[in-house]
Amino acid sequence: MKINKNTLTVDEKLAILRAADEIIGQGGRTILAKILKGSRDKKVLVLGLDRCPVYGYFNSEKIADITEKIDWMIDHDFLDIEYFGKLPMIVFTDRGWKIEADQRADELLSEWDLWIEAGKPIPNMEYLKDRNRHMIFLFLDKSELLPLSFA
Repeated sequence: MKINKNTLTVDEKLAILRAADEIIGQGGRTILAKILKGSRDKKVLVLGLDRCPVYGYFNSEKIADITEKIDWMIDHDFLDIEYFGKLPMIVFTDRGWKIEADQRADELLSEWDLWIEAGKPIPNMEYLKDRNRHMIFLFLDKSELLPLSFA
């Protein structure tokens, strides 16, 4: 399968970035392709990567075709490869991280909306403390635009 500029949809790009976020600096193209395929590979399961929201997004496609999509994302400045020793690891480019940070901030807001609908008490914010600062500020900026529902 030959990928051209118009082959990847916005949703496909977002799915690849979301899956990559699970392994940034810790895994390479192969494990990323396995997440997106929905592989039952032992490493995928042991690392809990089957809980990724986009696990199995490309389940009907061949690993080689998924890897080609990942390579397209690398070639078009969404993802990059950095070597840690001899091991190639997936990392975000600035462009890719900007998109993924926005996507993750939206995920947090959606999670909060579900909590509000369910009448959950105000959550403990400790779970946010180890998250990327840029993404948290983006999340806070986005939540500021919403009406205060926890009152």
